[in-house]
Amino acid sequence: MRYDYGYFEGDRLGKMGDFRLWRRIIGYTRPYSQGVAGAVLLSLVITGASLTLPYLVSIGVDRYITKGSLDLAARLSGLVDLALPFAGLVFLDFLANFFQVTILEWTGQHVMHRMRQDLFVHLMGLELAFFNRYPIGRLVTRLTNDIQNMHEMFTSVIVTLFNDMIRLVGIMIMLFLMNWRLALVLFFIVPVMFLVTLWFSKMARDAFRAIRSELARINGFLQESLAGMAVIQLFLREEDTRARFAAINQTYYEKTLFQINVFGIFVPLIEVLSALGTGIIISYGGWEIMEQQMTIGVLVAFLSYMRLFFQPLRELSQKYSIVQSAMASAERIFQLLDTPAGLRIAEVPKLPVSTLEGKIEFSDITFGYEADQPVLHDFSLRVRPGETIAIVGATGSGKTTIISLLERFYDPDQGVIRFDGVDLRELDPQWLRTQIGLVMQEVFLVPASVRENILLDQEMDDEALQRIIADSQLMELIGQLPLGLATRIGEGGIELSAGQRQLLAFARVLARDPRVLILDEASANIDSETEVLIERAIEVTLARRTSIVIAHRLSTIRRADRIIVMDQGRIVEQGTHDALMAARGVYHHLQTLQNGNGLSRTARQAVA
Repeated sequence: MRYDYGYFEGDRLGKMGDFRLWRRIIGYTRPYSQGVAGAVLLSLVITGASLTLPYLVSIGVDRYITKGSLDLAARLSGLVDLALPFAGLVFLDFLANFFQVTILEWTGQHVMHRMRQDLFVHLMGLELAFFNRYPIGRLVTRLTNDIQNMHEMFTSVIVTLFNDMIRLVGIMIMLFLMNWRLALVLFFIVPVMFLVTLWFSKMARDAFRAIRSELARINGFLQESLAGMAVIQLFLREEDTRARFAAINQTYYEKTLFQINVFGIFVPLIEVLSALGTGIIISYGGWEIMEQQMTIGVLVAFLSYMRLFFQPLRELSQKYSIVQSAMASAERIFQLLDTPAGLRIAEVPKLPVSTLEGKIEFSDITFGYEADQPVLHDFSLRVRPGETIAIVGATGSGKTTIISLLERFYDPDQGVIRFDGVDLRELDPQWLRTQIGLVMQEVFLVPASVRENILLDQEMDDEALQRIIADSQLMELIGQLPLGLATRIGEGGIELSAGQRQLLAFARVLARDPRVLILDEASANIDSETEVLIERAIEVTLARRTSIVIAHRLSTIRRADRIIVMDQGRIVEQGTHDALMAARGVYHHLQTLQNGNGLSRTARQAVA
């Protein structure tokens, strides 16, 4: 097993000041600009209402509560007059908040829906090599957790931060208008607040980076350990694995405690600064009241404004974490969206010929999954229309690579592959794959009915479908199913055996009726009765088609018009079964290993 714990997606974090990321994020909101503009306008309403309330309180205190010259009735009447607009502003603030949250959720859901759809469509267009390089769990995280992080930022942070900025500016303006001398005294603590916030930003960023890195290590270790549990138990590695996980878990625990300590220092510091501001207001404001240079109502308003001033700072830690996480997610999402499709698609693909022959030609092909480790070396092969060839060779000789290149999952590093005389790179890949039927060892089942699994969204009348079912030897199986063709199979439905899956795969090929057939036989774990059915299905499927078979069974090899023997990425022998056996070369050696020396069936298939 590897012990590097996979990739470290938390090592690199998006920066909140990265304007490149912000431009792309905002670009996703442009189709919903009316909703965003509405949320911004509602922010102005919310801010205006929240800033007016303390001012109304100050008026009530100065005009009616502390005004000893007025009788009780006049005071109560004045307070009632102020209570009505006060209640109206509270109700307006409630409505504005309600509609703002609703608009933001609606906008956020639409933005995330579009982003998730764009990401999935982009993934569908990437070459197969990309999925061999990147763990599937990582890609799933992009489409789920990272998108959700972006949603949280859209709905609970961006406009909230906009609200806070307007509120802070509005509070400073109100303080200067009410008493500029006291406002200047208060602003002596602003540089201290700024320095504390900068310190927190740096420390929180480091702590957040460390936590995500350790969490990525835990996820990677868990994925490998659970996937390889059979190996761990077989080789008695439980104690070693437990110790390694304990070490990773302990490190994650320590990094989390560091983050808690950072937040534990920052929040009390903000409270201390808030208390200091309150003390300055009461001390200096009380002195000005005694000097009759300020009223009690203004002092009360100042205290209310200071509470509103420090409230966003108290929430900064939570908002910072959300924005930091969202920016990291945005960076990874856009990196994935910017990943180019490895296969070059012709701007004007050549149109398919009217009558397909199924001629295939590999010319001087060199290819490797890694640039410095070629799998095929100067490989050339011509397959005549309607010919059936079998490819045999030891594991790693390049058999499956030939198939992958023909399906154009990859492009060769050197050389040309032609289909009916046309370079595959000049054809539409989607059209090409409709003309090449592939029966793989592992058959993927769609969680749907048997009919849907055979047709895969094709339209076909019942009579034609019944012929395909008969030719693929599925009649007996479908007759045993409770709902026949309507029986659900796959996830949440009836599970099929390996042999039954193979028969279903042949039915799929017959339904598409491709000109070329590629057959990667799977004979392991198939009983003798099912093997007979598969042989019949192969015979029908190969008829009248150009066929390339990665052969595992001697019966299939004998059926081939020509046998290609591969060794280390090159063709070392080719010919009929009898001719190759008579030559007593590599093919003869492979057949001797397969049929003799007491090897098990699985071992014989491995060498084939």
